[in-house]
Amino acid sequence: MPSSELFNEKLISYIRKSFNNTADLIVREMQWSKQSIIICYYSTVVDKALMNEQLTFIEKHWSQEDHFGETFISNVEAFRMETLRDKVTKGNAVVIFPSENLMMSLEMQKVAVRSPSEPANEQVVRGSHEGFVESIDMNISLLRKKVFTSDLVVKNFMVGDLVKTNVTIIYMHTIAEQDVIQLVEKKINLIKSDTMTSPGLLEDYLEEHVWSPFPQLLNTERPDRVIANLQEGKVAILIDSSPTALIGPATFFSFYQTIDDFNSRSLIGSFYRLLRILGFGIAVLLPSFYIAVVSYNPEILPIELSRQIKQVVNEIPYRPIFEALILELMIEMIREAGIRLPAPIGQTIGIVGGLVIGDAIANAGLVSNVMIIVVALTALASFTIPSAEMNTAIRLLRFPFMAAASIFGFFGIAIGSLLLYIHLLNLSSLKQPYLSPFIPFQPKEFAKVFSRMPFVKPKRQTDNYKMPMDQEDKHI
Repeated sequence: MPSSELFNEKLISYIRKSFNNTADLIVREMQWSKQSIIICYYSTVVDKALMNEQLTFIEKHWSQEDHFGETFISNVEAFRMETLRDKVTKGNAVVIFPSENLMMSLEMQKVAVRSPSEPANEQVVRGSHEGFVESIDMNISLLRKKVFTSDLVVKNFMVGDLVKTNVTIIYMHTIAEQDVIQLVEKKINLIKSDTMTSPGLLEDYLEEHVWSPFPQLLNTERPDRVIANLQEGKVAILIDSSPTALIGPATFFSFYQTIDDFNSRSLIGSFYRLLRILGFGIAVLLPSFYIAVVSYNPEILPIELSRQIKQVVNEIPYRPIFEALILELMIEMIREAGIRLPAPIGQTIGIVGGLVIGDAIANAGLVSNVMIIVVALTALASFTIPSAEMNTAIRLLRFPFMAAASIFGFFGIAIGSLLLYIHLLNLSSLKQPYLSPFIPFQPKEFAKVFSRMPFVKPKRQTDNYKMPMDQEDKHI
């Protein structure tokens, strides 16, 4: 057996061993113009028809050229096992030239990608109905399709020691603050992890207060929302194989804005934005307010209403805090069950849990009808918040407030509100104040938080259109 054939066999065996003899790895020897080559690729991720077509084209032109011509020289590099492993695991087919100690990489991945449909958790009435998908290249193309400027900058990073994942940051070069960009790049480069498979893992490395219930980065699957934030000077972070984009710096009030605010009329957008902020206060404080009134201060209610509530509460065999916990935990279990079950069954669970179980508990005398109304209003108020992460934080906050109201009454609510305010003051997103523009106070930006100002404000009312009159009409 010639020495070259023996060398190729040993090289093929070494490559297979380097890939742990996986079944979907194809490594075979071919002859090109009296020269032996080795083809290496994953059969499960490479488009075989396209690969055969490309190999036929390369072999045809290869025989007409003396060496690596200008057609192929850009794809040729020195053969290294680490580089080969990296290329193949990314879905490329690699042609190895053992006699030259070179290899050529061919990109021909066959990856299943769904169409960019509207995200189920971020639906809008007016506006674009496109959403990100699990391909980072397609997600960037969705942004490029809407932003025709060279000012849009894309930077790629490889994260993960065992399984490398492509992480991309996107920003507008002339608008974004360089300090924020450098901070994001530094945090990504300092990540030490075997795998990085989801935005939730990446978010833990980028956030400065991991144990806080409040999210410090905005999560979205909508390209138009990412573009709107990029135009405000923020940075978007995408991770391969995930449709979720992280946006920062984010403020507390960023989680209460939607695309519909800017696509609807100014007065309507402002009204619903105020309604969402009001929903935050109701979702956090309403159950604890009810507990404090019933347990300590029923005199603040009108006499007729206080007498009726007291009569209903006296029939409950335990304190209002346990009554609230029963209903709140039941609502949380119904919500979680509705998410995890298939869509038709999930809707049925919501109806059965909300109507049948709630009515049965009230008739059994375990909870009062007033508490059912309070919990229902609390759930509705939390549903008005467009961000799922902020929604979850608010659902958790109501429990310590209920406990404080049960022990100390309104004094406990006041202490809890003060601690919550201090916690929000200490939060930051990528070194930016979380309560901005409220603290530090910025009057011009503060008005935009609670209202959606018109994009165009004419200086005067447009004149009414008047039909031109003929000369004969003027004399009439």
